[in-house]
Amino acid sequence: MTVVNKAGHKKEYDFARIPVSGPMRQSLASLFAVQSRNWNTHASARKYWTAIESFERFLSQMENPPEDLDGLTVAMIRSWRDRHIHRRGGVDSLMAMRTLLQRDSRLADGPVAEELARRIPQVKSSRQSYGESERKRVVLAARQQFRSAWIRITENTRLLEEWRSGGLAEGSREWRIGQVLDHLATTGDVPGTTLSNGQVQPRNRVLLGSRGPEKTWGRLFLTRRELTALAVVLTDKFAWNMSVYDRLDTPTKAPSAGETASVTYQVQIEKRRKGSGQWFSTENITDSGADSDGRLITQALEATAHGRALAAEVAAGKDLLMVARTCRRPFREPRNMDRPRPAGLLIFGVSQDDARHWANSHELDGSPFQRTRRTTVTNEGRPLQHSRGTHESIYVLPDQRVQHASREVFEAGAREALEQARAIVFDGNLADRANADHQETVTADCEDEATSPWPAPGGGCGADFLLCLACPNAHVHPGHHPRLNHLHQQLGSLKSALDSDTFQERWGDHLLRLEDLRVRVGPAAWEAASGRADDTDRTIVQLLLKEELAP
Repeated sequence: MTVVNKAGHKKEYDFARIPVSGPMRQSLASLFAVQSRNWNTHASARKYWTAIESFERFLSQMENPPEDLDGLTVAMIRSWRDRHIHRRGGVDSLMAMRTLLQRDSRLADGPVAEELARRIPQVKSSRQSYGESERKRVVLAARQQFRSAWIRITENTRLLEEWRSGGLAEGSREWRIGQVLDHLATTGDVPGTTLSNGQVQPRNRVLLGSRGPEKTWGRLFLTRRELTALAVVLTDKFAWNMSVYDRLDTPTKAPSAGETASVTYQVQIEKRRKGSGQWFSTENITDSGADSDGRLITQALEATAHGRALAAEVAAGKDLLMVARTCRRPFREPRNMDRPRPAGLLIFGVSQDDARHWANSHELDGSPFQRTRRTTVTNEGRPLQHSRGTHESIYVLPDQRVQHASREVFEAGAREALEQARAIVFDGNLADRANADHQETVTADCEDEATSPWPAPGGGCGADFLLCLACPNAHVHPGHHPRLNHLHQQLGSLKSALDSDTFQERWGDHLLRLEDLRVRVGPAAWEAASGRADDTDRTIVQLLLKEELAP
């Protein structure tokens, strides 16, 4: 099977070599093909392929493996889950495989379907932000390396401009270097002799000072490690994900009303999330002086100017900011075909290998990007290219530095979050049948209205009927399921009809509470109630949504 990524590169996946029965192989291949319609990267395909390989190894170890997916049992799914639930890579495989299996109509209901629907907890990340001294060490190393490269390139750029304008005495040392720089800017290399292994031996060693990159092609181009250093500084400043640098277009200058003391850049950030409509955001960054955020953008543009100009010649239409010159000739094709392809001697973005080599050269314990981003995000105290939920659950709450620095605030916030979470779940009781001692309400049966969390001024319960599902006195049995299922459907329709703020303020918590109830009841039982609502159920739900039914 062939998967084509957004850039048009193909990757083959051979199901014939999977050691399972023919029907099982055909079923897995069909599910993989259907799921692939949502993919635009090889990384997505690789995630599901890895899950399938792991699943088939699990099946092949059984004494009597199933012939096809309809032969899977609850015990098999539980065993598969138990084997992977405590490992990060295992959880990824569990979630990917569940997505595939739930696409098969034979597993749409029944005990196996309910087992597949069980929540898969995320494995807690062990990554932490940098302490202040660690951060300073990492960022200082990156700043020094990039600044040295920027000074080298800007000085040689000025010399090249002087040569091109005729401002140098012909035949002088500076004039001869300017002539070499003109050749370098045009071809990506200094004049040299090509050896049998494809490498170029630079000429003019005495004139240039050495044959090393900084004295030859590095006069106008960043090295890969210098580009990585620039990315580290950008991450510290703006908290951009490392993957952003592979697709970061050259910033453009925003229109200004006669402003000359500063310049504002428009930077388009592409972060590939679920749903292509959420990929892009634009940040306005102003260079108003040496200490401003935008000064780094100005310097990045200056340091990559010749690389970008050359890229425009050898790869028409490519205008990426993060470009470096590689010392390899010929350049080896990247293993990750989701990343931009090289253009001649030029490479774009920062790879995992680049991050690892840079960290090793500075004696760091692992890639600096995730920890640097985490540090900036927690220092800023607000979401940066991610949602509020991700900010709290992934960046803030697990971070030991944040916990240590603000333990009291953290604990108060955690308590508040817990109370809020409890407020939007079904807080009642599930029952197998009605209890004659309980009082019937429109959404549940009430065990004791006298102890309601929302007492009425004159006694009894004063809560909205929808709040019955948030009350510990509530009991829900199968007789309630058709009406509650219909209410759940109607709230879903109402959500699409109202603007987000209006719906969330009035109905959002009730919808979340019903969704929690659905999980507790079980998908099979809940779906079995779908369509069984009678005229009375529909009338009551209509009155509830019109807010015409008071307790």
